[in-house]
Amino acid sequence: MQGPIPDQFNLVVTDMDATVAFYRKLGLTIPDTDPRWQHHHRTATVANGIDLDLDSSEFARYWNQGWQRGMGVLGFAVANRERVDEIYQELVEAGCRTQQPPYDAFWGARYAVIEDPDGNAVGIMSPVDPDRRTQPDFGAT
Repeated sequence: MQGPIPDQFNLVVTDMDATVAFYRKLGLTIPDTDPRWQHHHRTATVANGIDLDLDSSEFARYWNQGWQRGMGVLGFAVANRERVDEIYQELVEAGCRTQQPPYDAFWGARYAVIEDPDGNAVGIMSPVDPDRRTQPDFGAT
């Protein structure tokens, strides 16, 4: 029997307009929708069949009574190492807060973390280059 396959991510947001603008600047296509829903639910068009839904906290309580703020990192793959730096710089110049400036990660990718308007962590990662892998130094155990 096949296990669950990720196919949807619901991101609960406090300012739909700011969030849509942020993810559009990141490169996602987020179509306008019925005006009655514009501020409560939007769906981004993403590759690989994954459904990225942006929902207001008011709407989230309808489909998840136990909803609480917070999440991990919503990751976005980019074509190359240079693109990580370019996107990061564009978002910083647009006023976005940063959690992790671009760096060469131990697993061989170029990686950065920026915040969306609600403070959710958004990772930007290049393809992994096996020749750039190193061992992380977690200190003495």
